[in-house]
Amino acid sequence: MTNNIQTKREREKAMVSEMIALYCRKQHGRKNGLCPECAALETYARQRSDKCPFMETKTFCSNCKVHCYEYANPEIGSEMREKIRAVMRFSGPRMIFCHPMAAVHHVLETKKEERRLKKYNEV
Repeated sequence: MTNNIQTKREREKAMVSEMIALYCRKQHGRKNGLCPECAALETYARQRSDKCPFMETKTFCSNCKVHCYEYANPEIGSEMREKIRAVMRFSGPRMIFCHPMAAVHHVLETKKEERRLKKYNEV
């Protein structure tokens, strides 16, 4: 694996951990550390990122056509997917206050991906 892919993977894992931590602090009242439910979600999300075969070409999991949370383990995958979606819906808009540069980067990359997909679909 190239260094760029590994760096991207580590950055993605760090960001999902930050988003889960923010969610847990605000929704579950945790001051230090994660509650057991959020800790399990973080572990699962980081494992999914470690195993992602599309890391080189994808921008964000939300843009991916494969829902690896469900494919990895259908018994718990759907539940984890719903949990991570709730975390993203809650934490995403609040990241501008916690990690403004990462939030701006995310918006720019999302817009870039939307333009790329629109161009691809027109062909």
